[in-house]
Formats: sequence, C-alpha cells, structure tokens
Amino acid sequence: MGQLELTAGRYRSLRLGAIAGDLTDLLAQAEANEVSYLAFADMLVEHERQIREAKRIDLYRRQAGFPSDKRLEGFDYRHQTTITKRQVSALLDFAFLDNRENLVFIGPPGVGKTHLAIGIGQKAIEAGYRVLFRNALDLVEELELAEMKGALKKTLHKLAKVDALVIDELGYLPMSRQARYALFQLINRFYEHHSLIITTNKDFTSWGEFFHDDNVAVPIVDRIIHHSHLYLLGGESYRLKQKTLS
Repeated sequence: MGQLELTAGRYRSLRLGAIAGDLTDLLAQAEANEVSYLAFADMLVEHERQIREAKRIDLYRRQAGFPSDKRLEGFDYRHQTTITKRQVSALLDFAFLDNRENLVFIGPPGVGKTHLAIGIGQKAIEAGYRVLFRNALDLVEELELAEMKGALKKTLHKLAKVDALVIDELGYLPMSRQARYALFQLINRFYEHHSLIITTNKDFTSWGEFFHDDNVAVPIVDRIIHHSHLYLLGGESYRLKQKTLS
C-alpha cells in the first residue's frame, strides 16, 4: 500500500471521508498553488466542512417534504406588491425561529403564499434549522388517523422534533370535530416551543367558518397570533395570470 492510500485510510478511520475521497485532488491543488502548510491544513478541514454541510442541507430538504423546489430568489415581488423584499429579508436572521414565533401568510389562492413559506423554509434549512412541510388536509388526516389508533401523542412528539412546521392551505375545507381536536392538540404542543409557518385563505375573523365552532377557533387563533408575524397578501392570482399569458 502506497503512502497516499495509507494516509487516505487514516483520514477515513477518523470519519473524514470527504478528505479521504478527494485527497489526490486536494494535494494537486495545493502543489499547483504552492500553498503554505497552514493554508493546506485549512484547505483540508474546509473541504470536509463544505461536503458535510452540503450533505446536511440535502438531507434536511428531503426530510422537509417540500412539494416543489421553490426559492425566494424566484419570488416575483413586482407582481406581489403587498409584501416587500425588505420585509421577507428581515425574517432571514431567523430570530422568529429562535424566539419560537410564527409566520402567517393570509390571502386568496395563487398570490404566492406557499412560495414564500417554502422559500423561507429552504433558507432556514441552509441556516441549520429543521423544517417540515405539511398540506393542511394531509396533516389533519394524519392526526385523525393517529387519534383513532391511540397514537396521537406519539405523532405530535414526532412532528415537534423540527424547529418549524409549515402548514399549507389551512382553512380551505371545513373540519370535523375530531379533526378540530387533533389540530388544537398540535397547535398547543407547538405553542411557545416551536414555530409554525401557516398559509391560509381565511382571515382570522372567519376561522369559525371552517372550524364550525368558535369555541375551538378562538383558542387556536389565540395561540397562533400571540407570538406571530402576520402578512396580508392581495392581488390577482399569479397562477391565473401566467395561464392567461401563456
């Protein structure tokens, strides 16, 4: 076994797989640029860090379950003028996550609520936070099924392992009594411990309509808005505009 293979094996034994796998190229770069010993040492550890970070981001994105690869860079602020790039950028220090605060995007279908929620979730993952995406209907069905199986507590514990849960399209369909109860348990579990990013087409004053019970809607709304940033999005549907233009 040559010296290169021996050295690579030692890196691998220390679980420095990126350095071990790319050692030949790293050595060639160092020799070509005549870097110092200290610079080469830094080059090795930075290479390992970058590869690990890229793998972490990829893993967190897959675990998040985003339905599409929406990015904030692709959001059209020229079309959606009821929220500014400065307002969104102000959220990207993620103080709202550190403070266990919520984001709520309210507006009619097609105005970019889901795009913003996913885009902010993507940025949060890049910053090291764990995010989970759930369509509201799918989430309610998941909670109802867990309740029927006597596993609601276990499911809530699993969902609460993330820093932020995105609940998309909340309020588009009315909820059964069991669904209302299960959702309240989830909101209560997250309250002041984790963040929610919610998109909805209903103003809070109308939440009693799809909960069919103001006695349930009021405590849910109270827990959501107590520590939250609310954004009202208006305008015509971006999706309909794109379809018309095409």
